[in-house]
Amino acid sequence: MTLPNTPRSDPEAALARLGIVLPTPAKPVAAYIPARRSGNLLYVSGQIPVRDGSLMATGTVPGTVPLEQARECARQCALNGLAAAKAELGALAKIRQVVRVGCFVACETGFGDQPKVANAASELLVEVFGESGRHARAAVGTNALPLNVPVEVEFIFEVE
Repeated sequence: MTLPNTPRSDPEAALARLGIVLPTPAKPVAAYIPARRSGNLLYVSGQIPVRDGSLMATGTVPGTVPLEQARECARQCALNGLAAAKAELGALAKIRQVVRVGCFVACETGFGDQPKVANAASELLVEVFGESGRHARAAVGTNALPLNVPVEVEFIFEVE
């Protein structure tokens, strides 16, 4: 994979080059906050695939939600996570690196392609942050997620 930008280039400029406008950060639907800073780490709560105020999909992968649609959901979760980070920090340029991503996939028994779903979020982060977007990751299958979404993604960023 060709890295589109240097490790410390402007991630918002990278988004613009990709033709991506970050969404408005979602309001929490339960008793949590979207992001919490602790020292030089920013923890972003699990993001679900909401686009333009609506869920992109519901159900489990691959029976109800095909793999490619689940990947689109994971990518949207990453965009939503970046929006939450920007709202907390004021600018994505304050992110030094992506430390860890946790991707949860609501799936049927026997499905083992959670990493393929998670890759869509991971690939976007590398497109936006270059080498600084490479991260540790967990891709986990589960029987259900909030609001019956097929994917939820959480983030840990090192920040200035």
